[in-house]
Amino acid sequence: MAIKSLSIRIDENLLHKLHTVSDYEGRSANSQINILIRDCIEKFEKEHGEIEIKDNN
Repeated sequence: MAIKSLSIRIDENLLHKLHTVSDYEGRSANSQINILIRDCIEKFEKEHGEIEIKDNN
């Protein structure tokens, strides 16, 4: 699986709070965001079924 990059715009206060949480958890902000995204997708799939990934090749 390839690792892709994603840029986001985020409110300065929200970014500061993200760094506070990730520091508390002993993670980088990037790792914390990956965990939050993974948890969000797991919750979605529990409610709506597995998301099918289509091959774009």
